[in-house]
Amino acid sequence: MSIAAERKQELIKEFAVKKGDTGSPEVQVAILSERIQNLTEHFKTHKKDNHSRRGLLMMVSQRRRLLDYVMKKDVKRYEQLVQRLGLRR
Repeated sequence: MSIAAERKQELIKEFAVKKGDTGSPEVQVAILSERIQNLTEHFKTHKKDNHSRRGLLMMVSQRRRLLDYVMKKDVKRYEQLVQRLGLRR
């Protein structure tokens, strides 16, 4: 359900705005998206795991708030992030 340390470092390198960046909204959204994907796969086999489902809903809400913040600050940056992560279809 959580992501491996190596995968997290890959995401940080890929989405970092500048060198040494670990807390920008882009990095946070990328990490949350990876965790959401992992939990979604988990629910395919564990349908009645309602405690983890609540955590999933909280992560989705957090990601939505971060995306709203990025959109408010810079629409172009938001569109690039959404496209890179493949969040909109």
